[in-house]
Amino acid sequence: MSERIARRGGLLRRLPMVAWLTLVWVMLWGTFDLGTLFFGLVVAVFVATLFPNPAIRTNIAVRPLRVLQLLGYLAWDLVISTARVSWQAVTQGPKAPAGIVAVTLRTDSDHITAMLANAVSLAPGKFVLQIDRVNRICYVYALGMRAADAGSVRQEVLALERRVVRAVGSDADLALISGTEG
Repeated sequence: MSERIARRGGLLRRLPMVAWLTLVWVMLWGTFDLGTLFFGLVVAVFVATLFPNPAIRTNIAVRPLRVLQLLGYLAWDLVISTARVSWQAVTQGPKAPAGIVAVTLRTDSDHITAMLANAVSLAPGKFVLQIDRVNRICYVYALGMRAADAGSVRQEVLALERRVVRAVGSDADLALISGTEG
């Protein structure tokens, strides 16, 4: 009896992967019909059963309201950054100033660092060039930056780190950033 429950739990854990693989199958074929959906589901179940993903242990705590706030901020930043980069392309062309800023992160979580790096790189004009994992340093390339702007780029990245931690950080991560509220 317990074996059947454990097997059912394993199938339930694989449902998101099966759904994702089925979606990828349908998109690769380029047509949506019952046959494509059925065979995509068969292939997805086969792959998910034959090659199960290992369990990933994280200390991420999802806070839905904070996640929505983070998504709203990222959408707004995407619009503003696109306008800023477009303006720089029109007014300065290939001579637009740029720089690289080293930002020392406060959190030590690999998951938070990865989410932050992706969030920084999402909008045009900035992206993470390198992450020094041992020293918790992100090297951020910023378009349109002058030497005096390094501090503001650093503050923007740290503010984004606070938003990410508030959205999905552990209690320990929240404690690390709580002293830096401004």
